[in-house]
Amino acid sequence: MALQRNELHWGDILVILGYFIAVIFVGIWSSCRNRGSVGGYFLAGRSMHWIPVGASLFASNIGSGHFVGLAGSGASNGIGIAVFELNAIFILMLLGWLFVPVYIAAGVFTMPEYLRKRFGGQRIRIYLAVLALILYVFTKISADLYSGALFITQSVTMNLYLAVVLLLIVSALFTIAGGLTAVIWTDFAQVIIMVIGAFILMVMSFVKVGGYEAIVKKYFEAWPDSTKNNYGSENDTYWQCGIPPSNSMNLIRSYDDGSLPWPGIMFGLTISSVWYWCSDQVIVQRALAAKNLSHAKAGTILAGYLKFLPLWLIVFPGMIARILFPNEVACAVPSECKEICGSEKGCTNIAFPWLVLEIMPTGLRGLMLAVMMSALISSLTSIFNSSSTILTMDIWRRFRKNASDIELMIVGRFCILVLVAIAILWIPIVQNFGELFHYIQAITSFLAPPICAVYVLAIFWKRTNEPGAFWGLMVGLLVGLIRFIWEYAYSVPPCGEDGDNRPDVISKVHYLHFGCILFLLCVIVTVVVSLLTKPIDDEHLHRLTFWSRYSQEKRIDLGEEDNRTDNSKKQFHMFGSDQDYDSLPWYKKSAQWICGIEKHDEPELTPEQKAAFEKKQLSIHETKWWKVVLNVNAIILMTLAVFLWGFYA
Repeated sequence: MALQRNELHWGDILVILGYFIAVIFVGIWSSCRNRGSVGGYFLAGRSMHWIPVGASLFASNIGSGHFVGLAGSGASNGIGIAVFELNAIFILMLLGWLFVPVYIAAGVFTMPEYLRKRFGGQRIRIYLAVLALILYVFTKISADLYSGALFITQSVTMNLYLAVVLLLIVSALFTIAGGLTAVIWTDFAQVIIMVIGAFILMVMSFVKVGGYEAIVKKYFEAWPDSTKNNYGSENDTYWQCGIPPSNSMNLIRSYDDGSLPWPGIMFGLTISSVWYWCSDQVIVQRALAAKNLSHAKAGTILAGYLKFLPLWLIVFPGMIARILFPNEVACAVPSECKEICGSEKGCTNIAFPWLVLEIMPTGLRGLMLAVMMSALISSLTSIFNSSSTILTMDIWRRFRKNASDIELMIVGRFCILVLVAIAILWIPIVQNFGELFHYIQAITSFLAPPICAVYVLAIFWKRTNEPGAFWGLMVGLLVGLIRFIWEYAYSVPPCGEDGDNRPDVISKVHYLHFGCILFLLCVIVTVVVSLLTKPIDDEHLHRLTFWSRYSQEKRIDLGEEDNRTDNSKKQFHMFGSDQDYDSLPWYKKSAQWICGIEKHDEPELTPEQKAAFEKKQLSIHETKWWKVVLNVNAIILMTLAVFLWGFYA
């Protein structure tokens, strides 16, 4: 039988309400800044300090899925899952030092827009934009909704759909109201809440079990009763399923490990990470919002330091939950697991929620529930904003070449509403997912390597051209979809049950290993096709590759058309009226304010002043002092990561 969990006290409810009031205040305050222009709405006016940039990079990545997924994996097989966090530290340095300088020098809003400038044509840009939206809706939003809903159902007696819909509404309002500025500042506030709440839980959990050494010892003894009672019995097929793996305290595992093989971690995970951290719109958009390159680099360093935290704040508490609740968290018999958490494949996902509800006192339970809501809202606001940016700048402008700034911002807001509706409709399907964290990583390994290959070649090999990139993406997509469909055409039986009829190419080729194979295939196709077709002239590549990022030559963008007209004259004509803004009725001004359309008494700039402003925005110049400070900090950060990885190797 499952334990009787503590119910939320009225003090917990007050803490949750206080959290929402605080975050809403931050959202309203920040929404009044950088709202009236496309650059302000989508890139926060490129004026953000390195501290909120770094916090937003971390918050955009750490959602409720991390709290539930990482803690669940910690409960299942120890600290190994932390390699995903440690690997990200090195990739963040690649983002700041290799990729962001090119994006800033190129002067782009979105990642598909970069490929549009780099290769010309529209088919690659449209393909990546549509694929990104699909990935956002059916993986990222789905993962956060599932994990957030799981935490809520374990915590409160509340209608699941009502709770999720309320969270989605709050997330959408923040993003619709203020754009990226509101998202980044609310991210900053939420990171503080997440870290404080999770730190308190970690300390209380360590104290509860007797400290670090006790955790290491007791974890390997945390067997459910079904395993203890049937250990060694030939009559029970489930006893071995409740035993923690012998390598639970190792980050580097054997090449044939079924969960985290070392070749897949070293290479396959790196490929997926480069796609996520260096070319995914959600992440890169935060770095591009920094006021200059030095602040972007400093933001990636801060995010890198924060990536040390999940091992201690999430993974170890998940292991402690297994120690405290072995019969529930580590259940081995499918029928028992079904009764405890509704899933026959195990209940490790309830590790973090149960730890919160059983360990923390009144008030702090409410704080941790607020933390989970914070993580969920943070991730969703980031995804909503980035999705609306892609749809607006990469797809809508393709069909509406003369769209005004007002129209673009209205479409961006409407896109968020559509995503919210789709996410709500997707909730029942999300609830049926099993191994959600590995599901997301597997999907990434099936679809991300081709995109990673094209971005890496585009930035570091100028000979890459549009036909090569396109066919590399197409071949990669085809092969990845075949593996994806093939993979999920079979059902994996629960631990201890026979009947695994999957072919060896599915059951024995780990998804991270498949990611390596797919990446190499796409590189070969892209290189071969590029060499067999016409190269791109140098006049089209200035500031679009890493080697030409400092070029001062005038670049002629491939197929560039001036699709934008002078929209300043259209700024207040969204209702088809020629009235002066000051004479508009209050209700029209209110409607325009909601859409981010306000009157700004800004001085008219001369052509020379406009050119100087644009040059400053696209500058990647750094002072010598800042360059030294940032390089030294990056080396220190990576040294600490190598030490931690080696300590637990």
